[in-house]
Amino acid sequence: MRAFVYERVPDASAATRGAAASSATTSYLAGGTTLFDLMKLDVMRPQTVIDINPLDRTAYGRITVDQKGLRLGALVRMADAADHADIQRQYPVIAQSLKLAASQQIRNMASLGGNVLQRTRCTYFRDISYAACNKRNPGSGCAALEGVNRMHAVLGVSDHCIATYAGDFGQALIALDTSVDIAGPGGMRTIPFAKLHRQPGEHPDQETTLRPGELIVSFTVPAAAWTRRSLYLKVRDRESYEFALASAAVALDLRDGTVHDARIALGGVSTVPWRAQQAEAALRGKPLNEDILAAAAGAAFADAKGHGHNDFKVDLGKRTLSRALQQAAALEI
Repeated sequence: MRAFVYERVPDASAATRGAAASSATTSYLAGGTTLFDLMKLDVMRPQTVIDINPLDRTAYGRITVDQKGLRLGALVRMADAADHADIQRQYPVIAQSLKLAASQQIRNMASLGGNVLQRTRCTYFRDISYAACNKRNPGSGCAALEGVNRMHAVLGVSDHCIATYAGDFGQALIALDTSVDIAGPGGMRTIPFAKLHRQPGEHPDQETTLRPGELIVSFTVPAAAWTRRSLYLKVRDRESYEFALASAAVALDLRDGTVHDARIALGGVSTVPWRAQQAEAALRGKPLNEDILAAAAGAAFADAKGHGHNDFKVDLGKRTLSRALQQAAALEI
């Protein structure tokens, strides 16, 4: 790990001012469960680390559930949100995505804001002995395209990057039409969570739409008819502490056996949290029978592109989505 300057700030204004004013590379520190790993690997090399944990005594660290919906501060720990009784009852897909995301020790430390901003687990990104990584070294190429890519993405890929987005919580947020409150040197702004992450395109190193010095404050999930009939299904090589090969966050408004509305997001198969709106459209107004499930799964992966080792993810992703929808339909709420 390289030397860096450590700063601990008393409030959000001091944090964003400090980050924007610094001419050096700056990173915010919350739980540190991703940042410190990448600093030790020499992948991330911040010259200044700004500790924002004192902000957890403000709105950054609060959970609020009311008739309008759910508000999650960015410094809320994963474990606290996963264990929250109202979230488990009214937004089960969120609680499940957090519990399946990491070990208990990591959930105790990791923040919600940091979780959605975690970097990919692509081996070629995390191992600096591989020179060709457009995320780490723009313009150098993508070693995964012709390398071992079993864990890589089949949706949202480009000729410049096929790295999979590693998170689980992000799938639940994008499925539930979440918005994100952001603080920065220019003041506050709110965007849909769906607009937070960038697909790789020609610039895989530009991963989010956050501006210099900006900081996530909170996530707002609107109350809706489908939030209680929701779940997160994660398929992985082992049950304990592993990243998804394929996952699905689903939420259904089911009336008399017919899908009135649906929300679907896919993980483990995409470069960003992936909203499957074509699959949602295939379900609306239809009964959840085998033909409709197959049509929805096919629509979700219509644009999928494998690269050899990861070709199996297309079929696995379809099966995962179908199973998640069947399980959601069977929930007693």
